[in-house]
Amino acid sequence: MIKFAWLQFRVQAAVAAGGLVVVAVVLAATGPNLVHLYDTTVAPCAARHDCSAATTALTGTDGPVQVVSDFLVLLIPLLIGMFWGAPLVAREFETGTFRLAWTQGVTRTRWLAVKLGLGAAVGMAATGLLSLMVTWWSSPLDRVRGNLFDPLEFGVRGLVPIGYAAFAFALGLCAGMVVRRTLPAMLAVLVGFFTVREVVTKWVRPNLIAPLHTKLAVTAGSLVGFDETPSGMTVVATTRGILPNSWVYSNQVVDRAGHAPTQAFLNRACPFLTTGQANFQACTVHLAARYHELVTYQPASRYWPLQWGELAIFVALAAALAAGCVWWIRRPVS
Repeated sequence: MIKFAWLQFRVQAAVAAGGLVVVAVVLAATGPNLVHLYDTTVAPCAARHDCSAATTALTGTDGPVQVVSDFLVLLIPLLIGMFWGAPLVAREFETGTFRLAWTQGVTRTRWLAVKLGLGAAVGMAATGLLSLMVTWWSSPLDRVRGNLFDPLEFGVRGLVPIGYAAFAFALGLCAGMVVRRTLPAMLAVLVGFFTVREVVTKWVRPNLIAPLHTKLAVTAGSLVGFDETPSGMTVVATTRGILPNSWVYSNQVVDRAGHAPTQAFLNRACPFLTTGQANFQACTVHLAARYHELVTYQPASRYWPLQWGELAIFVALAAALAAGCVWWIRRPVS
């Protein structure tokens, strides 16, 4: 059964291997230049006082490769679910060949387990190798940008793409088994994959680990400006340079009781808000005397724990789908 399943899957595996070789050649040819550019321009830029120009030059290097590599890691798990997982069982139901397999002394459970295990393993391995190569190639850029917690960057680096591939493949296989039609199963993968990823990105990932809270002094460097809201003006502050590479959930200017500056206080401390008389320094001094920044964030040290946590979530979802498929296939099938 394993040999037969591999014969059915060999074309997909060959395409994946060929694609990985092409990507590896491109990244191996351009990656050393990025590392050299970082070591010679960005690393010593503080001594030359030209970090802005150095980082701009680095981030502008090999722009098409940056876009395509990230796009591939983002798209490959979905393609695995749609074009590997969905047709794998749905096509057999459409053509009726599943009946032949079940009359050859192969149980339904074994028939499904071999297809599921082989396809998931190849898909996870291919996605993991691709993510590993892109993560290595992008490391100089990621050190400069310092935004690994960005929703897009987080999902195309490290370990989580492996979980996405496992989930997408299991989702496609289960959808094909339930609807028994390839095209509807592919559409179900497209909708289900992006829906689950969006839910995890927006609501699950921020709550995987309880964020930290810290208090920072209000300074001229941290005070960005003011935003007008329906309830009045609010102070806008930044933690740039203070909490590097962190994931900042919120940054509020509050007093010891946790209250934001009142509109009356802002009008007194920062008269330019109403009169137009610019005295930003005096405004900062008045704010610093009574208020501080309350920052809610995930430190950079929690990047890999969050990666492992999200990987575990998607592998668990894939395992749950696989268990559901096994239960479903044991039902009477006409």
